[in-house]
Amino acid sequence: MLVFEGCRGKCRFFRFINLDVEMVGIKPKDAVPSAAVKFFGAGAAGCIADLITFPLDTAKVRLQLQGESQNLKGASALKYRGVFGTITTMVRTEGARSLYNGLVAGLQRQMSFASVRIGLYDSMKQFYSRGTESAGIVTRLMAGCTTGAMAVAFAQPTDVVKVRFQAQVRLANDNLPCHFTAAFSAGFCTTIVASPVDVVKTRYMNSPDGKYKSSISCALTMLRKEGPTSFYKGFMPSFLRLGSWNIVMFVTYEQIKRGMTKGQQYWESPF
Repeated sequence: MLVFEGCRGKCRFFRFINLDVEMVGIKPKDAVPSAAVKFFGAGAAGCIADLITFPLDTAKVRLQLQGESQNLKGASALKYRGVFGTITTMVRTEGARSLYNGLVAGLQRQMSFASVRIGLYDSMKQFYSRGTESAGIVTRLMAGCTTGAMAVAFAQPTDVVKVRFQAQVRLANDNLPCHFTAAFSAGFCTTIVASPVDVVKTRYMNSPDGKYKSSISCALTMLRKEGPTSFYKGFMPSFLRLGSWNIVMFVTYEQIKRGMTKGQQYWESPF
């Protein structure tokens, strides 16, 4: 108070100016995140989402492979029953760490998959729309298909390694309110459409050399020996994993993108 006593009039004047600016509502223009921010932000968010939902993905792989292992061993009893039964059985017989078999490969997959699929989507959309602000449904579909195909091509090797690790069975002594609804609804629809392809992919990637001539041969063998319901094995963990993954991933992605954009804006103009 003593410091401002000699300049009380001026201080009041400046304070009046600041209040006037606040009343007018002048705010700095929001900076648009760069392609690099979106790329690394999407990859980091994907890794965080995968880290949280990885046990559900492992349970999905075990359930999808269960019918095949029964045919090989001639067993009739089911080892895994349901998503939570699968997780409980794995923890009891193999230890809690078995839920995270292949985690490193899974994180590497997300860094290459989510970064390309989500981080480059806006750039690809601008490329197809030739820099215009308005992008129609066809342009968005083309951008999504392009980034999706690129992401699968980059992430396929790590996806194979991840599934192989998740399929390995080790003994316990050998190893120590709108966004949620929208995400789960999208996850449910996606799981219904993609589950047959996902099951065939898991079976095919985990099969020894020469067992199946192609993925189509794998699908036909499953249909003939196990029936059409075999294409939806592991449906519940797939649905729970995809829904929870979408929630964690997109919420985290938005926060990371916002934080990195503010950091970039501060770095470019700290004063």
